[in-house]
Amino acid sequence: MAIFKSDILIIGTGLAGLATSLKLAPQRKVTLLAKESTVQTNTSWAQGGIAAVMAKSDSFESHIQDTLVAGAGLCNTAAVEDVVRQAPDRIQDLINWGAQLNREDLTREGGHSERRILHFEDHTGAHLQDALTKQVLNHTNIEIKENSFAIDLILNRQVDPRDTSAPKCIGVYVLNRESQEVDIYLANEIILATGGAGKVYRYTSNWSGATGDGVAMAYRAGARVSNLEFMQFHPTCLYHRESRNFLISEALRGEGGELIDGQGNAFMKKYHPLGSLAPRDIVARCIDAEMKKSGASSVFLDMTHLPKGFIESHFPAIHQKCMEFGIDMRLTPIPVVPAAHYLCGGVVTDLAGQTDIQHLWALGETACTGLHGANRLASNSLLECLAMAENCSQKILNSAVMQNKDYSPAEWIHPDQRDEDEMIVIHHMWDEIRTLMWNYVGIVRSNKRLHRAQHRLENVLQEVKDYYSNFRIHPDILELRNIALVASLTVECALQRKESRGIHYNLDYPFEQGLEENTVFLPPAKDTILIR
Repeated sequence: MAIFKSDILIIGTGLAGLATSLKLAPQRKVTLLAKESTVQTNTSWAQGGIAAVMAKSDSFESHIQDTLVAGAGLCNTAAVEDVVRQAPDRIQDLINWGAQLNREDLTREGGHSERRILHFEDHTGAHLQDALTKQVLNHTNIEIKENSFAIDLILNRQVDPRDTSAPKCIGVYVLNRESQEVDIYLANEIILATGGAGKVYRYTSNWSGATGDGVAMAYRAGARVSNLEFMQFHPTCLYHRESRNFLISEALRGEGGELIDGQGNAFMKKYHPLGSLAPRDIVARCIDAEMKKSGASSVFLDMTHLPKGFIESHFPAIHQKCMEFGIDMRLTPIPVVPAAHYLCGGVVTDLAGQTDIQHLWALGETACTGLHGANRLASNSLLECLAMAENCSQKILNSAVMQNKDYSPAEWIHPDQRDEDEMIVIHHMWDEIRTLMWNYVGIVRSNKRLHRAQHRLENVLQEVKDYYSNFRIHPDILELRNIALVASLTVECALQRKESRGIHYNLDYPFEQGLEENTVFLPPAKDTILIR
């Protein structure tokens, strides 16, 4: 078992991880862990862009207000103001790192009162991922370890039971996917930038590795999590038998795309005055209602009234992808359905990403600062990654460097038994959890559905623990372990919220309640560290 040491350990190579590493590297040695390859992240899949006040007609106050309205009363106003006011400076960071954002042709997305979305065609995330990855690869103070799956955090009290000081994170157990061995990474500061948890649901716009790893690891280590009931469902994911997770960007609706039913009737105006540009939670519920009312498998996004050249130049990647499936969006509407997209809750942190555990940070979609409240405003997510990277790096650089003890964590002890036949059961349980979450903890919920999910997940968690404890470590088992925990925590959060608000809609509590208890916190588990 190898032991690696660095000043800073960042788990995740999306925008939050890359940006933080570039800000820390001039003064610290940084190690970046990529679960698979460096570019396999949710950032790479982001299409629309980054929200920032750039136009003269726009204002910080307008962007702040749009964010607060979308968040349905649950936003942390201080977090909103901090992130929004940083936006122009963070855009300049991206430009300094080689990004080419269109600052003239700003687009508009749902919930925004102004055109303020900066973009690179219709694949902004992939462009940013590429630009920052090049910077990171050329930096002598940054080392990337690919195919490195973080398993669990290491705390001071695990290593030295006599240590009565406050809990501190000192490192991570990591599965080397190539050697299939578990290594130890020690660092002065550990940063979780592992992205979201869309793969907890059957239909999602997320990449295959978005299994809530950071949330699960932090919770097992004793950190609080919050607001996991607020999983945002993107209204428009391509509906095709050969494609389950290709996003149809909200920017299409921002440029005039109209949601229609199977008979060609536009339906959103009867639900909301903003029509197809209403906030995402509303649009997703309306599509869900239309599909249930008609029994249709999808609705459609109509772009056919726009000039063909405009579609080709503004949405080349989406147009090409649709053409691969025989859908010419210039001539025919695109079949779309909602899909799990963005986790508005996560590990409880301050604005710099500091968690309940000393020297453990969480950034981006892994964190819950209160920026998004009960529903994320479109294109605030990439901005949040950049703002938190700035806050976190400055707080770390302005603090005294922790002089770690010469910790010697125990080796990872795990059974060596392999049984390939049992992997079929693992995959079945994976599908069961995702289907259960889609059916019972989806766009529209009820107490009955939530309790059914809770009961089944209690059994699933025990079954997962049995497999995890009795078989040789495997990435599929690790991911199953994480999605099972995040699914269970999501149900617990949903049961505690006795109202409908933002993304969370419960048929038994159809109205918003007062905001006295506006945030659902789950305390850390009593048995937080599993015996290895």
